[in-house]
Amino acid sequence: LCNSKEISLAVKSINPDFVMHLAAESHVDRSISRPKDFLNSNILGTFNLLESVREHYQNLTISRKKNFRFHHVSTDEVFGSIRLGAKFSEKSPYNPQSPYSATKAASDHLVRAWQATYGFPITISNCSNNYGPWQQPDKLIPLIIYRSIRNQTIPIYGSGENIRDWIFVEDHVNAILNIAFKASEGSTYCVGGC
Repeated sequence: LCNSKEISLAVKSINPDFVMHLAAESHVDRSISRPKDFLNSNILGTFNLLESVREHYQNLTISRKKNFRFHHVSTDEVFGSIRLGAKFSEKSPYNPQSPYSATKAASDHLVRAWQATYGFPITISNCSNNYGPWQQPDKLIPLIIYRSIRNQTIPIYGSGENIRDWIFVEDHVNAILNIAFKASEGSTYCVGGC
């Protein structure tokens, strides 16, 4: 997504009626050691995609514009930490705590700004951690399984008291499809496993 020319060519070639923006750098630890990668991917990449798709949208016929949607997938980490037993909602204030969550918060704001400024039809979802087949091996669940099988030490983050919500990837996909095709333009949904 950092190459705006390639994105523009892809959008023109595909001529979409619907775009789902799922691409992001998402590994919190890597965002701490290499924050610029996250700025480029999550902020600049989102900007490039928004601009290419906005240009495409402006050239659609009125009937195609009525059914067009840009869905942006984000994270619940934009809301920061929460006390035990509490839940985030679509009205929770943003309070990012890492370069990853800060860049995702910025991308959410860009998407909302494109709607407000250009009348660009968007929806947003903020989801908790996903798990499922083909997950990157450095993510928590595959890493724990891998290390357990090999009798290696298991990493503990912080004090070990952090709790995260998890959702099976296919459940997340179903939520995205429901939001994208049924939600009203401009709406935001929190998607979680509990």
